[in-house]
Amino acid sequence: MVNIMGEIADAVNKYGFPIVMAIGMGYIIHYVWEWATKEVKPVISDANTVLIALIDRIRMLDNDLIRLNQKVNTVLHLRGKTIEHERVEAEKSINKIEKEVTSEEQEVAGGTS
Repeated sequence: MVNIMGEIADAVNKYGFPIVMAIGMGYIIHYVWEWATKEVKPVISDANTVLIALIDRIRMLDNDLIRLNQKVNTVLHLRGKTIEHERVEAEKSINKIEKEVTSEEQEVAGGTS
């Protein structure tokens, strides 16, 4: 360690501080570039692949939800029509019974007078 510090001091005396610092900065830039391309880039590539797969799954789920919502709306609409039809039929049946009861009452009332 002492030997390296002595070499750096000799280089500063020989070439000057800015030149030695520029070389040191070049080494740091080279080290960071190597680290980023060898270690970080593959991890980002894998993460990007996983992200694309997740987005595709979300789109598929969204499409499924839209289809299910349409089916539920259709069933509710058809069920509403069925309920309305049943209500109309029940109303007709009630009216028919009321007419029969009314006509029977009239016959009874007309027969006793």
